Amino acid sequence: MANSALEANETFMYQVERVKKKNRKLSFIKGMLFLLPSLILFSVFLFYPMLKTIYLSFFLTDAKGATTVFVGWDNYKEIFTDSVFLKGMKNTFLFVFYTVPLTVIISLFLTVIANEKLKGIGVFRTIFSSTMGVSVAAASVFWLYLFNPTMGLLNKFLELLGAESIGWLTDPDWALFAVSVTTIWMNIGFTFLILLGGLQSIDSSLYESADIEGSSYFYKLRRITIPMLSPTLFFVITVSIINAFQTFGQIDILTQGGPANETNLIVYSIYREAFVNYQFGSASAQAIVLFIFILLMTALQFKLGERRVHYQ
Repeated sequence: MANSALEANETFMYQVERVKKKNRKLSFIKGMLFLLPSLILFSVFLFYPMLKTIYLSFFLTDAKGATTVFVGWDNYKEIFTDSVFLKGMKNTFLFVFYTVPLTVIISLFLTVIANEKLKGIGVFRTIFSSTMGVSVAAASVFWLYLFNPTMGLLNKFLELLGAESIGWLTDPDWALFAVSVTTIWMNIGFTFLILLGGLQSIDSSLYESADIEGSSYFYKLRRITIPMLSPTLFFVITVSIINAFQTFGQIDILTQGGPANETNLIVYSIYREAFVNYQFGSASAQAIVLFIFILLMTALQFKLGERRVHYQ
């Protein structure tokens, strides 16, 4: 009798375990079906191109992109002895140094102003964020006109002041600066909008307590606004660095990497190597190097910057 009860109990537990396994299997299949569209898109547009780029970086290719000769690490060795690529690396880091800090500082200044409770402040918020709705091509054409050496408004203004005209996009000393100014103007809208959202999410009771204690405006800015806004600032700085490393559109429209390769950033160098010189292997190696640079910069940003972030 006892043996029969034990066998029945074991049979019941076995059936329960089978049902649980079946349910887990069904749940897994359902989950994979939900993920399938994303997996397909990521595989087609991310994983396959990335693996293909790594593969091509070890080969020489013909004009159609087909591999011809396996060269191993030679493509990587060659680009680090190529003066044009090394110049592009230097220009890219200078470009990041010019654009990211100024974009964040100007956007933060505009955000603090736009957060004041003043009549008609909504108009200024719209103006400050309006550049976000302008495409790279349209913005570049607009600044191309401003930088025109003969009829551009910037040189007309310099002439009124009695100064000499500047070849903003043709002078090697000014070209990268001019492209940086264009990029800062283009990125202010997005950065401003993100910072404004972060600023408005700060608990107003913190400011009320500071007002009761008689704290000054700049004390509140330094002790409340900046610390509480640090997660948003961290996000904005990280995204801005990544975007700066990937800049292409304004370079292609304004300068095509000139004059004398002074605005030849890494992404434009990859484009020119692949679709002008048809050296897809070398271009793939450059793309991998750019990926590693962005990865290291992002990791460094998380390592050094996140410890200063104050989460609520």
